[in-house]
Amino acid sequence: MDWGMENRLSRLIKSDGRCFFLPIDHGYFQGPTNRLEKPGETISPLIPYADGLFVTRGILRACVDPRNSPPVILRVSGGTSIIGPDLSHEAITTSVQEAVRLNVAAVGMSIFVGSDYEFDSLVNLGKLVNECENYGIPVMAVTAVGKEMEKRDSRYLGLCCRIAAEFGAKVVKTYWCEDFDKVVNGCPVPVVMAGGPKCETQREVFEFVHDGIQKGAIGLNLGRNVWQHNHPVAVMKALRGIIHEKASVEEAEDIFENEKKND
Repeated sequence: MDWGMENRLSRLIKSDGRCFFLPIDHGYFQGPTNRLEKPGETISPLIPYADGLFVTRGILRACVDPRNSPPVILRVSGGTSIIGPDLSHEAITTSVQEAVRLNVAAVGMSIFVGSDYEFDSLVNLGKLVNECENYGIPVMAVTAVGKEMEKRDSRYLGLCCRIAAEFGAKVVKTYWCEDFDKVVNGCPVPVVMAGGPKCETQREVFEFVHDGIQKGAIGLNLGRNVWQHNHPVAVMKALRGIIHEKASVEEAEDIFENEKKND
């Protein structure tokens, strides 16, 4: 691996081989998402606990202090909104030169396997990887499912992740699912969890994250389950415990309950 590529990845993936990214890119298709109306205020107390931010260039420039920022994964795809007919109709919206200008550690884009725009998103991924290789910038592929949430099973996600790796993604962000080890085992590049099923309790979040780490994920890229929570710092510290300190679900719950008192 080229020195620049390896250096950028090492900024995101820590010496223990694990990572915890905080995505705040939801507004690129959802607009002012609940509790992310003012991104700068939302992330300010969370910055110290994030190994990286997944963010668009607009929010990066407007809301993230360049003197106090973790490494950045720049969202470079988009083109549709939540009220449009098809979320999968995306294109590359931000140039690699812009990524260099912003000194990012990686770029990220969505692929929509099985959608009407599968071909477009996969070709876009290939072109992005081609250009990013010239600058030593890693590409993170996001296995998006649009509005079809029922596709989140191991067979489908395993297909998506393998295809993303085959096209040259250095990291793949995907959803947790039952039999998650089948997804990870079929993907030759690191897998980061984006989230999982709708959870009714905080313990359920800790359970799926712990399961995913045990089954081979190197980390987490979790947003709404953190910054929409009433105690986001406590959630983040507990999740960091699972990811970086090998905490059990019970230990994560203890961290959460203790930190809530200081929140």
